[in-house]
Amino acid sequence: MPKTANINLRIEPEIKAQAETVFSSLGISVTDAINVFLHASIMEGGFPFQPKQPRYNRETLMAMQEARDIMAGRVECKRYSSLSDLLKDMDAEDADA
Repeated sequence: MPKTANINLRIEPEIKAQAETVFSSLGISVTDAINVFLHASIMEGGFPFQPKQPRYNRETLMAMQEARDIMAGRVECKRYSSLSDLLKDMDAEDADA
């Protein structure tokens, strides 16, 4: 049966690039992977896996929020001019802990 139907997806460019890397390492394209997903969904009568909300501990949730705040410009992050400066600061934080 010839493939003639198209599906247009809008995804983040970084996600597309990561998916291409993953699937190319398996020897297939993203299109092939989507076809596998759709065939498996049809066979299962739904998702071929159980969708779940990820559960993160409090520390991880706080780190994720901090990263979002930094990306949004709500929080200024430390910057270092060299790796040695970063390591010195990390050592100082460990000494304070």
